[in-house]
Amino acid sequence: MGSPDQGRAGGGPVGAEQMIAEARKAFFTMFAFLVAIWLVQLANYTGGYALSRQFGVSSGDFGTLPDILTAPFLHWSWAHIESNSGPLFIFGFLAAYRGVARFLGLSLLVAVTSGLTVWFFERGGVETVGASGLIFGYFGYVVVRGLFDRHLIDTLIGIVMAASFAYMLTVAVPGTPGVSWLGHLGGLVGGLVGAWVFRDRRPRPAGPGRRPDDGAGTTTRGDLPVQAGNPRADLHKELGDLGLL
Repeated sequence: MGSPDQGRAGGGPVGAEQMIAEARKAFFTMFAFLVAIWLVQLANYTGGYALSRQFGVSSGDFGTLPDILTAPFLHWSWAHIESNSGPLFIFGFLAAYRGVARFLGLSLLVAVTSGLTVWFFERGGVETVGASGLIFGYFGYVVVRGLFDRHLIDTLIGIVMAASFAYMLTVAVPGTPGVSWLGHLGGLVGGLVGAWVFRDRRPRPAGPGRRPDDGAGTTTRGDLPVQAGNPRADLHKELGDLGLL
């Protein structure tokens, strides 16, 4: 699938319509994901949570290694899935709106880092399931993505999310009772690594208002010239692409 940065490969600007289209894909992707885990929860509940026992990650058990890919779809109770659904949708959408294909790669990476952390370090005899590892991965990704991609809008979103949900980190530290803090921590690390692995490596071309040959190195937005070396130039361009300038 294409991403909002797709136009950069050919040197064209990122249009607001393309960003909206990708955001729409992200919305329906997360909606479908939530529908899937709720349907799985219904089947799991009907079977007395046998699916969680059968496909959960158990530390040191080689037979459960493939289950690191199924465990995020499983939960132990209705309260468990309810508490995960809201954050999963919010952070998943924010992680996906810059490109669904990139988001799917990120999801795989986070599932693996979260699951392996549990598999290696959790105490034995415990089946770990739940989407919270993905939530922490998406959170970490959203917080730092703008820094690696050099998107000022994404950087601002990351700052807001970090300030608003910093309390989440209290359940990603040792000793947190009743939750798999190891799964949370592994997911968070995966999200931070994913922000680097899936960063935008393509050069950012001049925007539609750039005048590379005018000798002054300026970008124009409407009637307002912005010096190309000015740190606000990229912000002006992104706001302009969104139709806000």
